[in-house]
Amino acid sequence: QVQLVESGGGLVQAGGSLRLSCAASGRTFSYYAMGWFRQAPGKEREFVAAISWRGDSTYLADNVKGRFTISRDNAKNTVYLQMNSLKPEDTAVYYCAADRVPTTLRVTTRGYDYWGQGTQVTVSS
Repeated sequence: QVQLVESGGGLVQAGGSLRLSCAASGRTFSYYAMGWFRQAPGKEREFVAAISWRGDSTYLADNVKGRFTISRDNAKNTVYLQMNSLKPEDTAVYYCAADRVPTTLRVTTRGYDYWGQGTQVTVSS
């Protein structure tokens, strides 16, 4: 069992930066691939980024490449999403998720075993 808690969301102006954190409980965190998703009002949850269990493989959605970075610190049981050059269209609730298959970088919600409660990111124009 893994419990995930996101933090770091907030209100930021366009062009600004935020770093989201996802803290995980459980000794097996380091064996999980991790993902970040987001959901804007009235829209489906969409993939943002994923990282393998060792952090040596990452994958980002096209609309955030060059602006967002995903990383993890297994010693701290935490995965991060650094978001730079934020745009109003990045406004959403951001969720982290854990996948028991450690090397698969899934881009759909299917297959992720555990989810956090989400953290709100609002980007003003």
